[in-house]
Amino acid sequence: MNADANTSPLLAGLRVVSLALNLPGPAALRRLRELGAACLKLEPPSGDPMLSYGAGFFAWLHEGIRIETVDLKSTAGQTRLHAVLANADLLITSSRPAALSRLNIHAERLERDFPRLGWVEIVGDHAPHDNEAGHDLTYQAQAGLIRDQLPTTLLADMGGALLAVQAALELVIRRGGHRRVALAEAARYLGLPQTWGLTTPGAVLGGGHPGYQVLRCRDGWVALAALEPHFQAALAQAVQAHPSAADWCAACDAATLNQTAQRLDLPLLAWVA
Repeated sequence: MNADANTSPLLAGLRVVSLALNLPGPAALRRLRELGAACLKLEPPSGDPMLSYGAGFFAWLHEGIRIETVDLKSTAGQTRLHAVLANADLLITSSRPAALSRLNIHAERLERDFPRLGWVEIVGDHAPHDNEAGHDLTYQAQAGLIRDQLPTTLLADMGGALLAVQAALELVIRRGGHRRVALAEAARYLGLPQTWGLTTPGAVLGGGHPGYQVLRCRDGWVALAALEPHFQAALAQAVQAHPSAADWCAACDAATLNQTAQRLDLPLLAWVA
């Protein structure tokens, strides 16, 4: 995929430095790159752990982004960091505050030495839990997004990346400042439909609406989302059931069970990969 395919000139001229490893930071960095920012990532000598478990995705996220190896625990590394921050507009980090403090990276120091610099700090959770270790899986679990199996995607990480981009745009408008983004907060936000009961079992979007289901067909499963009244009426006509009938959910099951996905002609139907 071409890194420039979705590039916008919105942030042209903006210089971003990232120290953020694993998924959220690089995902946010790519979005900023797509908005036209010039992006530099400083990695430790050990590299980014994500490279070991997602090399292809890692390469895609870093298209068009310059990467340097810098040991921030050394005097030379600190000198290099100071040099790039002196010319940067935005800094992105994703380490725990205690770890950043050991590298002499904290709000007071950055505001004093780099008053124009905006800082987006990605953490696991807000205080008093900001120094506790965690990953997408634990944040999703805490938000109630996991049942009895591993999630199919990394909602906290990707949602956190988008919150980081939102924070970055705010700091660009304000011409500096500090914003902290929490992955647990992203998971809680993405879980709001469940928190408010929309997707809990038996609710309208949790299996309680006949036109909003995942149904088996002859060659797999299909997703049906005929939620609005006019789509529901079209679905009822297609499966030859009346929308008010108590058993018309069974009619939907019967209509799909003996058909292949390609032969089904139902409103708002999609194949489940």
